[in-house]
Amino acid sequence: MSRKVFVKTYGCQMNVYDSQRIGDVLAPLGYAETLEPQDADLVILNTCHIREKAAEKVYSELGRLKRMKRLRHEAGAEMLVAVAGCVAQAEGAEILRRAPSVDLVFGPQSYHRLPDILARQAATGRAVVETEFPAEDKFDRLAPRRASGNVTAFLTVQEGCDKFCTFCVVPYTRGAEFSRPVAKIEAEARTLAESGVREVTLLGQNVNAYRDADGTSLAQLVARLSRIEGIERLRYMTSHPRDMDDGLIEAHGLNPKLMPFLHLPVQSGSDAVLKAMNRGHTAQHYIRLIECIRKARPDLALSGDFIVGFPGETGAQFRATLDLVREVGFASGFSFKYSPRPGTPAADSANQVPEDVKLARLHELQALLHEQQTQFNRACVSRILPVLIEKPGRRDGQMMGRSPYLQPVHLAAENLVAGEIVDAHITGVGTNSLSGHYGIAA
Repeated sequence: MSRKVFVKTYGCQMNVYDSQRIGDVLAPLGYAETLEPQDADLVILNTCHIREKAAEKVYSELGRLKRMKRLRHEAGAEMLVAVAGCVAQAEGAEILRRAPSVDLVFGPQSYHRLPDILARQAATGRAVVETEFPAEDKFDRLAPRRASGNVTAFLTVQEGCDKFCTFCVVPYTRGAEFSRPVAKIEAEARTLAESGVREVTLLGQNVNAYRDADGTSLAQLVARLSRIEGIERLRYMTSHPRDMDDGLIEAHGLNPKLMPFLHLPVQSGSDAVLKAMNRGHTAQHYIRLIECIRKARPDLALSGDFIVGFPGETGAQFRATLDLVREVGFASGFSFKYSPRPGTPAADSANQVPEDVKLARLHELQALLHEQQTQFNRACVSRILPVLIEKPGRRDGQMMGRSPYLQPVHLAAENLVAGEIVDAHITGVGTNSLSGHYGIAA
């Protein structure tokens, strides 16, 4: 019997990967994906718990789904509502208390059990909560990946975190650091290549902490994956400064398939704030690290994460973050106001920064990051960049692809197809993208 599932994904790239794999798990049960929640027999919200606003969005969405579920019931159709991901893992039965219309709650380490979870709900008619950390490796239990038709793909190679930053819930929602075996990652990458994928982004909460049981590092894993026929580009995220070793730095200079783009969160430019965050590095350590990476790969584009208004942050400590940004130079950045997450040490601090102060600091930091991003993009004008074509653009006769630096590039071209890598002459800069025309295929 054909049924429909709608999956809405919040948060990070790992949630995007998990949502795709949830689709793989449900396909053998007869579920086909739909883009319209009102048409779905099963609606899954794959959630993020990093910030308070992200979690509250879920409860707001559950209110809308409650009404949608009632209308379907009145029309003689049923709808199951599920909450998955990190909010599910962190809040568990609390979700059922706040939203009794929810039928399934399962964490990011449990979605391979979906067939059993659905069967239990059907047998009892009661909501099922599955938030234990199972002993088995979920990747061993997942269905094979289906072809998506995309030329880029995410591939999770590492999960969990042992760093315990005082602001972060990840160690509690994703568990301890775990690295998948190299052979299984290679097998999944080959499947992706056979389906037409040209670029693979390796994912992990601390992806550069990857270490297989046989000692294989992330740099060595990248080298092995780069030998797979059809895979032309490799990326990885998200990394931690403490795990950026010499082998990985060297790989940026030696492996042409490893793209010159690095997302390396720093969070703050103040050593006092970094210590309070339990980051385990200083501002100068981060700056020297970037110098080493750029020595290996001079054209590296750097992206970072920043938190403003961490408990106790003074004006001088915030200005140290601005100073670090000016000294390092970023091609892009993600910045946020500190958001207390229940159960984390920083949430209990009595020295919380007022919201209006956090907002003012955020605006100042974002203005600086936007200025640097604009400067980086403008420096690409008149250059010839290899662009991986991904899909048609918004305008007729236009195709969209990405540069090695992860920028969207819009090309005026009608005879290009997804999967091609073409040399593009960059002629213009948009707010967050480049434009141009293509020349000789790479």
